[in-house]
Order: sequence, then C-alpha cells, then structure tokens
Amino acid sequence: MAEYDSHGRVSLRLFYARRSLRIFPASYAYIAVISILWAFSVIHLKPTDIWHAVTYTVNYEPGHSWQVAHLWSLSVEEQFYLLWPFAFVVFGPRKATWATVWVMVLAILARMANRIILINTQYHDLNMFPMVADSLAMGCLLAQLRGWLEGQDWYLRLFRPVWSVMILALVLLLNRYEGYTVVTVFGTSLINLGLAVLIHRSVYRPNDGVGRILNWKPVAMVGVLSYSLYLWQQLFVNRDSSAWMNAFPQNLILAILAALTSYLVIEKPLLKLRSRLHVAAIAKS
Repeated sequence: MAEYDSHGRVSLRLFYARRSLRIFPASYAYIAVISILWAFSVIHLKPTDIWHAVTYTVNYEPGHSWQVAHLWSLSVEEQFYLLWPFAFVVFGPRKATWATVWVMVLAILARMANRIILINTQYHDLNMFPMVADSLAMGCLLAQLRGWLEGQDWYLRLFRPVWSVMILALVLLLNRYEGYTVVTVFGTSLINLGLAVLIHRSVYRPNDGVGRILNWKPVAMVGVLSYSLYLWQQLFVNRDSSAWMNAFPQNLILAILAALTSYLVIEKPLLKLRSRLHVAAIAKS
C-alpha cells in the first residue's frame, strides 16, 4: 500500500521476493530439522507430513502429526499471499477492498457448508482456506480503511477502556464456545472484527497503559522472535509427550534458544537483503 501510494504501482516480483526471504528459509530450516529427527527415529511423522509442510498445504492434511500441526496457519498465510497481492495489483486498491469483504462473506458460507456437508468426514476439523481466510482479509480491510476509520468519532469511541474491555470479553467468550455451530459460523467473524479493533487501538494509542506494556522491551522482543517461536515451539511444547525436552521448564528454555538461533543465524541476516529489495522496488517505481 505504501509503495502504491508513493508511486502508483507495485512490483509483484519484488514483493514475492521479499516475502520468500522472510518466510521460506526459516520454515524450511525447521522442516529440514524435523525430517532429520524423523530419519533417526527421534520423532514420529507420517510420510505425507513433510510433503504438505514443504508445499504449505498442512491445512488440507487430515491427521497430520504434532510436529507439523501448527503449520496449518502458515499454510493459510502463504495461500493468501498468492491471491491478495495479485488482486491488489490487478483490481486496484478500491476493488481489492471489496474483494476482502467478499472473502469474509464467503468464509461464513464456507463454514456453514462445512458444518452441513463435511460434518462426518475427516476434513471437518481442518482449517481449510475458504473457512479461515477471513481472518487475514480482515487485516487487509483494516489496513485499507485505517485512515477513514481514524476520522470517525463513533469508531474512536471503541478505543475507550470500557469499550475495549467489553470487546476483549466478547472475543474471549466467543472463543470459549467456538465448538457450537452458531459461534463457529458467525462468531469467528466477530472474533476477527474484535481483534482488529483491539490491534488498531494498540497502534493508535501507543503511549497509554496498554501501549507502554506492549512496547516494553521484553515484550517487544517476543514480537521480534514471534515467527521463530511460532516455528520451533512445536518441538518442545507437547503436553502429550513424556520426553525430556517436552517437560517444563526446559521445554520453554529450549524453544527460546531454538528461536534465537533461527532469528540470529537465518532471519536477521536476510532482513537486510529484504530491506535492499524494498529500496529497489521504490527506485524501480
């Protein structure tokens, strides 16, 4: 969006190059490690797990193993990245905004169809793209409408503490009862909407109490390591395992050490290259 606002166009080639550098090296390093552990019988995987992990289709694999289970969300993200930037460039910002709205509508219909058609199949509990893409579409819609929303008094009132607490309580309540059909179909959209408002509030008011906590260096460091932690915690945080590396507190220590190693050895050096690609995109525009 910033590139488009400044230069009236977006380089998809450089965009995808930046995203590939951000996502692929760290995730494939994790996949390589669990493949080696599997080869030496340290962990147990299904033969299809690695294939789905490498192709970012774990969200379509029934009965995937624990070590790749979390990659369903990364799979959804990568599938979304194949579509959203392309739609943004082809249709332009205004029509792309409407595309995000339609994604959210279709997600409700997909969840409804899932409860009716797939209820007794192995695909019922999978987070397949049509059913969950609205969480990412909501973020895109917020990014598109942020400037307009910040000029609306009715919307800014939602940032007041009493309303923010009520939104947070609603999100937690809906999440608690998400197993019920009505909550699954419609409540998921309300959860996404509530989270979008709370995230926007945190960005809009960085100097209030919540903002100071989120900007506190130890908390910010968790944000810096969030992708690495997301990838590597799965090896160590498994309540159903009796292995030494899954016992508290060493499981948390090992997860943090693995995340730090991934960030310092793989991610941080590539961030500089991503920045150069961003500068190249601006210069080319």
